[in-house]
Amino acid sequence: MYIPEIEKKSQFEIKRFQESKLPELLEYLNTHSKFYQRFFNKHKIDIYKIKTLDDLRLIPTTSKYDLQTFNSDFLCVPAGKVIDYLTTSGTSGEPVVFAETENDLQRLAYNEYISFACATAEPSDIFQLMVTLDRRFMAGMAYYEGIRKLGAASVRVGPGNPGLQFDTIERIKPTALVTVPSFLLKLIEYAEKHNIDYRNCSVSKAVCIGESIRNDDLTLNTLGERIVEKWNIKLFSTYASTEMGTAFTDCQYGLGGHHHPEMIIVEFLDEDENPVPPGTPGEVTITTLGVEGMPLLRFKTGDICNHFIDPCPCGRKTTRLGPLIGRKNQMIKYKGTTLYPPALYDVLNDIGNVKNYIVHVSHNQIGTDDIEVRVGVKKICPDLEKEIKDKFRTKLRVAPSVVFYTPEEIACMQHPEMSRKPITFIDERE
Repeated sequence: MYIPEIEKKSQFEIKRFQESKLPELLEYLNTHSKFYQRFFNKHKIDIYKIKTLDDLRLIPTTSKYDLQTFNSDFLCVPAGKVIDYLTTSGTSGEPVVFAETENDLQRLAYNEYISFACATAEPSDIFQLMVTLDRRFMAGMAYYEGIRKLGAASVRVGPGNPGLQFDTIERIKPTALVTVPSFLLKLIEYAEKHNIDYRNCSVSKAVCIGESIRNDDLTLNTLGERIVEKWNIKLFSTYASTEMGTAFTDCQYGLGGHHHPEMIIVEFLDEDENPVPPGTPGEVTITTLGVEGMPLLRFKTGDICNHFIDPCPCGRKTTRLGPLIGRKNQMIKYKGTTLYPPALYDVLNDIGNVKNYIVHVSHNQIGTDDIEVRVGVKKICPDLEKEIKDKFRTKLRVAPSVVFYTPEEIACMQHPEMSRKPITFIDERE
């Protein structure tokens, strides 16, 4: 299992390493980025006084609003040097265009190579990619290139179509899957319906993207438990975004996604933009290293996570990222209780009759948040609504309204035209 040398260093040595890279980044932004040139001038930032990671606090943060408003001004290279364009998914506002150079794509491949290696991948593995490589999607291409760099094989099946997925498993004998974890439940359901012996197939592990499979204490959540109860495969969670171009991936011990300090500087900030201690939720704020096309400085992702800094048994001493607690702009205030969508998902995943769902949030007539849970069920049992609401009250102390649909109707809502990911949260608040 390959571990970069810097990831085996102490937290102090990692900090020193990143501080050696910081002046190069600041000089690059000051020379090539129209946005950061204006930004430094507006805030009277002398980049030559920024020498340590602690000094970064002298620089104001940036946000998705800046990327959406001044998108093209973040580009640091002439158009002729760009070889790939992609966009963010748009789940938190208008999609943002990102431009990648050859060096950026090589960096992306290296990131996924060390991330897959973290998830115990070997050159002998065959990965079945249940993700799209088109629709301006960074992740699918990144996974493919990372697997190539690892020296492993990939099978590009794409999302959906359980029949084709199992046909591929039977024909090619992949050892690993890259997939949205809730799709594994659909595969299990399909296999049991069609008498497919999935438990004894070639697959031994799955790299899970887009959805959390762990609780705050890093144990498997309801979704993760439901998968492994049926299918005895090893699950690895991963957290990433287009903006950071970097992934935090579990190792075999499942103690949080490992930070790759050669790729990114990461901070965890409270509401007042002060750093939070390990084990306390904070907003993931990143500074990219080695990005040529559109590097970012103190960019607030909007994602709230815990982090941990004690060494991992795998040999890495890097910071580890806990599961996504929620997105800052998706926080819900409901009947005096603060909620994030993942807490609602975890309850719904624990109800066997619920096949799929969408959480819909809006403002009511008095300006407070309303939650409507749209649930896909094959048959509405007399007490099902009460069962669902009772589970919400037990876990979250409040019960949103519940509306029943067929699983097919919910599936259509989850996959609108051109959607790259299944939609489970609709926010119609102003």
